[in-house]
Amino acid sequence: MIDNKKTIKPYTIALCHQKGGVGKTSSAAALGASLSEKGYSTLLIDLDPSGNLSAGLGFNPDAVELSFADIFLSAVQPEAAVQHTAYGNLDLLASNAELVAISHYLFNKKQYENLLLDLLSGSALSEYDRVIVDCPPILDALTITALTAADLAIIPTPCEYYSLQALESVFALIKLVRGKTNPALRYRLLVTMFDRRGNFHRRVMEQVQAHYQNAILETVIGFDTKIRESQLLGLPVTVHAPKTRAAVQYRALAEELESYV
Repeated sequence: MIDNKKTIKPYTIALCHQKGGVGKTSSAAALGASLSEKGYSTLLIDLDPSGNLSAGLGFNPDAVELSFADIFLSAVQPEAAVQHTAYGNLDLLASNAELVAISHYLFNKKQYENLLLDLLSGSALSEYDRVIVDCPPILDALTITALTAADLAIIPTPCEYYSLQALESVFALIKLVRGKTNPALRYRLLVTMFDRRGNFHRRVMEQVQAHYQNAILETVIGFDTKIRESQLLGLPVTVHAPKTRAAVQYRALAEELESYV
C-alpha cells in the first residue's frame, strides 16, 4: 500500500545495481565528498554488509561498534551510530557484519519498506541536507528499504554486457517500489569506468544513449586508476586526487544532480 503521508526529510539518493564491480561504492563516496565540499551536510549510509563504503572512508568494518544494523536490532538512537569523518560536512552510518542478518529481519517486520524513510523523517538524521545510500549488489529487503526512502535512484553502469544485462532486474524492482511504496521515485543511469580510447565503449555508449535517452545522466565517469588507489587508501577520490579527471567528473555530477533537488 502506498503511504501518502507528507514527510520532511533530506534529499535522498540511492545508488543501486544488481551486479557488483560497477563503480557504485566509489561513486557514493566521491559524490558524498563532492556534496560536502559544496557546503551541504551530507550523510552516507552503507547498506552493504561487505562494508566497502565504510572502508573507503577510512573505517574498519570489523571494528565498527555501532552500525546501521544496531538501530533496528538494538534500538540504538540513530545519531549515536553516526561516524564523523575527517571531511567537514560528511558523516557516515557504517556497515558491519550484523547487516547480514538485517535483510531476513526486515522481511519479517510489518511495513519494513518504510523503516529508512521513517528514520530519515523522524530522527536527528532529518537535519542533513543530503543523504547518499550505498545499496548491496543484490535486490533484497535492504535495497527496497533504500528505494522507498529515496527521491532519486542512481544506477551506475559500465558499458559492458553483463552490467547492461542486469538492468532489467533493477528496473523491475524500481517499478515494484513505485507501485507499492514510493510513486515519486525517479531513476537515472550513470555511465562509469568509461574508456574513451576504445571503440567498443564508444559504440556501446551510443546504444545506451539511444535506448535510454532521458534516463541517462549527462555526466560520464571515465576510467581512472586514481579511483582504485583511493579505495586502497580509504579516501574518496576527490580527496586523494582532487585534480584528477575522475574527481572533476564527480564534482560535475554533484552539480548536475542539484537540478533534481
